[in-house]
Parts: sequence; structure tokens; C-alpha cells
Amino acid sequence: QVQLVESGGGLVQTGGSLRLSCAASGRTFSRRAMGWFRQAPGKEREFVAAIAVIGSTYYADSVKGRFTISRDNTKNTVNLQMNGLKPEDTAVYYCTLAATTSYSAVPSRPSEYGYWGQGTQVTVPS
Repeated sequence: QVQLVESGGGLVQTGGSLRLSCAASGRTFSRRAMGWFRQAPGKEREFVAAIAVIGSTYYADSVKGRFTISRDNTKNTVNLQMNGLKPEDTAVYYCTLAATTSYSAVPSRPSEYGYWGQGTQVTVPS
């Protein structure tokens, strides 16, 4: 059984920073990519960032240069450092674990992920 628990969301002013963390349980963490998605009210869930087991990363264009994803395979954690936050970053952020094992994949489609956290709210007032 895999469980993903996010933390670190909150309210921050434009230009501010937040660090999201996700703790994963289960033995498959170290052999699968991890990702972050977000969903704003009235919008579809969208890809934010992904990190492969070997550390390769992939970002959505909208967050490239502002967000950094990282993982610690010894602690079963993945983090998302968010700098330069904008009102359009307001959303519920979800931590995800890839559906299949791969050391190099950095998937970006929701269908490529098999496990999801409960989400954490990030609000950047306009």
C-alpha cells in the first residue's frame, strides 16, 4: 500500500516562496518517478514538475526557472521549492508517484501516475 502525504502549503504574497514536501510510504518509491501537479478552481489538473529516480527533472514552462523539484530516496520524500510565486500559481498541489518503475523516466501526463496525495492548497492573492 502506497500513501503520499503533502505538507507546506499556505498563503503567500506575490513574489514570495513556499516549500512543499511529500512523504511517501511503501517500498516502490525508490524505483519510480515522482511528480507534482496542480489544479486551480474551474480548471483541469496540470503538470508542474517531475523527477526521475536518477535525478533528472522536467518542468512545465509556466514554472521553469522559479520552481525546483528534488527528492531524497533514503527518506522517501520529494520536495517542491517554489520561488517568485504569482497569483496564477494559486491551486491545490498534488504529489504523485509514477504508475510503473523506471530509473530515468520523467512523466508529465496524469495517466502515467498511479498514486496521488490528498493535495495541499497554495494561495497567492492578486
